[in-house]
Amino acid sequence: MTTATLRKPLQAFSQFNQPSGVMQLGAITKALVLFSGIAMTSVCMIAIARALFGFAGDLPHLGNAAVMFHVSTVIPCVPLGLYLLIARKGDAMHKALGKLWIALMVVTATSTLFIHEGMALSWIHIFVPLTYRASWAIVSSARKGDIKRHKAEIVSLFLTALMIPGIFAIILPGRMMNIMLFG
Repeated sequence: MTTATLRKPLQAFSQFNQPSGVMQLGAITKALVLFSGIAMTSVCMIAIARALFGFAGDLPHLGNAAVMFHVSTVIPCVPLGLYLLIARKGDAMHKALGKLWIALMVVTATSTLFIHEGMALSWIHIFVPLTYRASWAIVSSARKGDIKRHKAEIVSLFLTALMIPGIFAIILPGRMMNIMLFG
């Protein structure tokens, strides 16, 4: 297969994802952000409701202050990030909420380092340096006026550092979200 042959399908795909403006998301990216953000927010709300009404199993995680701090900072990141990606951009509200979101993301990533005794790390901690790098790039690109890079970094951080660990928190047995949903 030649490069020219490969480019045609990619060009056809990318034409469906062209944003209407530099600050907007393309249709496919917007659909992915909406689906993942709404699904994750809904799952979190269901898990919290199940736990509050006593339908979850035993939650020893509640005794770990680092876990509770982590959960309290990560849960708002999902709907807030979704709102920031979908709502109007560039105004004072967007900038203020964007700063809050970045701060929550950095605090959330940092808090994961203290969850396990002795700061034991696992594969999921790869998202900590990725979050730090992306957060710096998001702020830096916004200050430089590079909105294209700013948008790309935010979408990437939202879909990777929030959605991937969130999915694993749901599907891995023994994790707090898994117990709250299924235990």
